[in-house]
Amino acid sequence: MFRFDAGLKVYLHREPVDGRKAINGLALLVEQALGLNPFEPAIYVFSNRRRDRIKLLLWDRTGFWLMLKRLEADRFHWPKEAAVVTLTVEQLHWLLAGIDLAAMRPHPARTYTQVG
Repeated sequence: MFRFDAGLKVYLHREPVDGRKAINGLALLVEQALGLNPFEPAIYVFSNRRRDRIKLLLWDRTGFWLMLKRLEADRFHWPKEAAVVTLTVEQLHWLLAGIDLAAMRPHPARTYTQVG
């Protein structure tokens, strides 16, 4: 499987979308429903009602990427948070791997000023 750049922002659209939506329809959702710019260096994540398909929309300087993952027997564990959920790239990979994000939390980043 390929890996996304760790510096990308990831926005998850919480409500299910019609699986027939293509690039233009999803880009409009990014603008109108999420209030974001689809041309930003970010990944926008959408799912269908049954949560067995995920679509990723990504702009890369010259055009849009539209990626689809379809599960054959399982469902994606969709976060139950605010209307627009931001994820890290690592959390996106967890989501795509079928891991429940509510159960997986990385250690918080620590900053120290001295050793002793």
